[in-house]
Amino acid sequence: MSLSPDTIGAVPEETARIARRAFPKSNLCLRLRDEVGTVYNDQMFAQLFSKRGQPAEAPWRLALVLVLQFAEGLTDRQAADAGPKGLPGRIDWKYLLGLELSDPGFDASVLCEFRARIVGGSLEELFLDALLATCKARGWLKARGTQRTDSTHVLAAIRVVTRLELVGETMRAALNSLSVVAAEWLAAHVTADWFDRYSHRVESYRLPKQSEACRQWAVMNGKDGMQLLSALYDPAAPAWLRQVPAVEVLRRIWIQQYVIEDGHLRWRTSEELPPGALLICSPYDVEARYSKKRSTEWTGYKAHLTETCEQEQPHLITHVETTVATTPDGAVVGTIHQSLAEKELLPAEHLMDTGYVDAGVLVESREQHGVDVCGPVPPDTTWQKRAGEGFDIACFVVDWEAEKVHCPGGKVSNEWLPHKDRHGNTDTSVRFAKADCDACSMRSLCTTGTKIGRQLALRPRAQYEALQAMRKQQDSEEFKHRYAPRAGIEGTISEAVRMNELRRSRYRGEEKTHLQHVLLAVALNFGRLDMWWQEQVEGTLRRIRTPRFAILGQTLRLTEAL
Repeated sequence: MSLSPDTIGAVPEETARIARRAFPKSNLCLRLRDEVGTVYNDQMFAQLFSKRGQPAEAPWRLALVLVLQFAEGLTDRQAADAGPKGLPGRIDWKYLLGLELSDPGFDASVLCEFRARIVGGSLEELFLDALLATCKARGWLKARGTQRTDSTHVLAAIRVVTRLELVGETMRAALNSLSVVAAEWLAAHVTADWFDRYSHRVESYRLPKQSEACRQWAVMNGKDGMQLLSALYDPAAPAWLRQVPAVEVLRRIWIQQYVIEDGHLRWRTSEELPPGALLICSPYDVEARYSKKRSTEWTGYKAHLTETCEQEQPHLITHVETTVATTPDGAVVGTIHQSLAEKELLPAEHLMDTGYVDAGVLVESREQHGVDVCGPVPPDTTWQKRAGEGFDIACFVVDWEAEKVHCPGGKVSNEWLPHKDRHGNTDTSVRFAKADCDACSMRSLCTTGTKIGRQLALRPRAQYEALQAMRKQQDSEEFKHRYAPRAGIEGTISEAVRMNELRRSRYRGEEKTHLQHVLLAVALNFGRLDMWWQEQVEGTLRRIRTPRFAILGQTLRLTEAL
């Protein structure tokens, strides 16, 4: 398909007249068109379409429909078909999209195809970036303010299965795919019992219940898979068959679930499986991963939302990051800051919870991007700190220039040994002489070791000092007041969950799930801009309503103080 010759013009006169009559107080679509126009244009999506071919629907219109779809929680068919919520019957949508009242809309499949083009062209970020650029130009969004970030779990659009179901479904998926692209070849390489075994979805109630019977079924399934893979990788087989995605998934899952020992196939034990970050949980979404956070277990992804929190400006989402479920929160901080730097939207202060903040994040954010990360750091887990008595690392004075450490008893360390840890970071091991520790009257408060003296592990100087400084600050009232606005991001996540099921992916795969999150973020921003415009007209900002009981408590405290 090629780009249609459509150009963005004024709203048709009849559409505008009817829309104004239908919505005398205006609404989101009308205000959006009046305040910022269409946000998108066809040239933004030009790389996704050829210069020749059948004209396509105007991409800028499809982009807006995708966002509106998430703003109202609509399916593709609801967004495109006639009906009470469909495009042909929505006057406000037609006003925003600049369509005639008689426009019949489009087929629902167009949205699916357009999303595929977006993902294939890696233009997911364009939806949010275009809106942010418009807001910056209008003065509604500024850099070097305060922003906040938090994450939540996202369930993949798959069925959670056991290991036995996984290998059975993987085999079934490969056979179904090969039946479509190479039915004759497959018919010559299958056995009759496979049709009974893999013609229907593999579910736990059909499988054996005893552990030995389960192991035997798994081995039988594994041998079937090895037989199919051997036929596929035989030199006589067409090479293109090995490029079928389901075949590659079969090969990867068989490597993870089985091992060949002495020429025999063996079902791996749970201890022999790959780590969670690599373990495939479904043949239909090979990027989804199992994870657990406290009492929450899920298979899928994580969504990280970053938003502004300036009091006199609309609170807009500035970045969305989608990762697999096993990715630690702290690992995405650098990516978030780099993305904000490219948009010229870096904050001066970034509020984050403990999952994101550690010594490395504090230092790297400040040195590389000039961002002051504010958040509680992980506590000192030494027994001295946990017991509330004794000398933890903060009680020692480090002389970095002399490469010496002074203990609370006045002794000086006798060893300073820099080394690389398993992550490649340069740490320093500090040791005190055993004789000094044995003669110390405070030994029981410092170390329980009897064969050696006290030992300390020091991070690089910048990280050590940043960590100790933050541990001192986070107990102060000033820090609590400064950190309090971070709680607002919890409300944003709650709004996204209630509005359009942030915690459930509509699509399979990390890229499509990320597109869903970006579209949802733009929809949230549309709603927040709409509320902010209304507040400007009314001349006052809407505040969170204070409960009556809280007001009573404030009144009583004030009375007692007076």
